[in-house]
Amino acid sequence: MANAIRTIDPATLTTPQLQAYLQFAIAPRPICFASTINKEGQVNLSPFSFFNLFSTRPPICIFSPSRRVRDNTTKHSLHNVQQVPEVVINIVNYAMVRQTSLASTDYPEGVNEFEKTGFTMEASQLVRPPRVREAPVQLECRVTEIKELGTQPGAGNLVFAEVIMIHIQEEILDTNGMIDQMKIDLVARLGANWYSRVTPESLFEVEKPLRTMGIGVDALPAVARHSTVLTGNDLGLLGNAANLPTPEMLQKVREDPEIKFIFSQTNENERSLIRVQLHRLVKRMLDEGKTDTALAILWLE
Repeated sequence: MANAIRTIDPATLTTPQLQAYLQFAIAPRPICFASTINKEGQVNLSPFSFFNLFSTRPPICIFSPSRRVRDNTTKHSLHNVQQVPEVVINIVNYAMVRQTSLASTDYPEGVNEFEKTGFTMEASQLVRPPRVREAPVQLECRVTEIKELGTQPGAGNLVFAEVIMIHIQEEILDTNGMIDQMKIDLVARLGANWYSRVTPESLFEVEKPLRTMGIGVDALPAVARHSTVLTGNDLGLLGNAANLPTPEMLQKVREDPEIKFIFSQTNENERSLIRVQLHRLVKRMLDEGKTDTALAILWLE
């Protein structure tokens, strides 16, 4: 049975309701912990989860200091980059997440959030705002553009930040000098007060079909596409295979003792039972990384 769908027109929602739906759904979001400075030299430090990487060459990040929903005011970070078009984007990990959250407090202009949160100011090399020494990665950036998206409460202001210097803590690097995804211990924002943590236990890999062209889910037997056992993830993995099973592979799986046993326990009038048992075996083969074998089993019916 298909899941029931609720359809909502954003125009019928209040801004807080719309914000809640979007922030809970579009998650997790990486956190831009932005340090900025105004023309008087006053430093501001503030986190933004409306943030991501948008280009590699040139290396461009964008974050958005939105207008406050409650009173439609704009944030000190926005004022600062308008005055001094430079920013340091400090990447947030679990060890610093609660201090980072404290920096989101609406302190009066001129208050240094480095002091309020207990973070350490580290001089940057190419820009005026300081870096957060505790951050695992610190990106010195030149602001190339600021795009206002509206003037109503909740409207964003896109800050285009070109990365011109990168600082990385040695302890999060692997033996090749690259960032180890399991060591950096990243966190991300969800809706309301919720965060997520990227732990080794939560990490998994999905092979991208960049060097080969997957056969596609549509190339799988119909019984597989409508299986009550195989999930969408299973079908996606099978559809990512580069080739259909060869006659040699089909013969090999036919001779497998477990498959012979499945067919020996049922007759032609019990095809649905055979199918369920075969599809369970397919799932097991996928879990064991034996995609070619799993794919061949689907053609035995």
